[in-house]
Amino acid sequence: MLETASTTLPAHLKRAAGVALGAFRATLDLALPQLCAACREPVEGKGLCPACWSKLAFITRPYCERLGIPFVYDPGPGILSMEAIADPPAYNRARAAVRFDEISRGLVHALKYGDRLDLAPMMGRWISNAGRELLAEADALVPVPLHWRRQWARRFNQSAMLASAVAKESGVPIAFGALKRVKATAQQVGLSQKERAANIQGAFKVPQDGKAAVAGRRLVLVDDVLTSGATVEGCARALLRGGAANVDVLVFARVAEPGKTSI
Repeated sequence: MLETASTTLPAHLKRAAGVALGAFRATLDLALPQLCAACREPVEGKGLCPACWSKLAFITRPYCERLGIPFVYDPGPGILSMEAIADPPAYNRARAAVRFDEISRGLVHALKYGDRLDLAPMMGRWISNAGRELLAEADALVPVPLHWRRQWARRFNQSAMLASAVAKESGVPIAFGALKRVKATAQQVGLSQKERAANIQGAFKVPQDGKAAVAGRRLVLVDDVLTSGATVEGCARALLRGGAANVDVLVFARVAEPGKTSI
């Protein structure tokens, strides 16, 4: 068995190294104070400042059991929204941690476009709490994939970062390679619901080497934001065609009114 350097150091050197590391961290904290993840104002500890925290809108019941859309009042257990009844999705259930609003938009954009990868663990914890029921029944997580060109330009997939954080919190493994984006779609930003659905059509497939990770399994798609639902719908259809037993959806934020997709 290989031993690390830390396990072979004498006890007094370990203690000295620990003291030195603690002093370095304290100095770094003084030189670079923690900033609020949303507004970038100084804050004690990690996360959000009190002002931003108070504005963050977590989604809790009552909500549509199928789409996870929050209800204004409690219509009773198991009630579906008009959207879910009129146009049932391919996936079984969707859950989101927070409403998509000013604060959550800032977090999503910081992670996605600002390289704030340090936000993923915090967002992943909130996602895991929101999807506790889904995760308890899941065999694997599937991050919504980026086309290789976009991932090369961005250098990382924000959905995979969130899925990794959820996996760490829940213990549910990630089925990397279970789903592939085979079509380089245009940005969904600014498109209508109908245009988003057309844009994403045929964009996803289960590759040959991913079929074993999909067939007969209960999967949870992980993404950052759910707006019209076109992207996760396309992903869910591809996974179900690939033989998945069930597909649920878990996101950080969702638009509470699906008709409004101005991101």
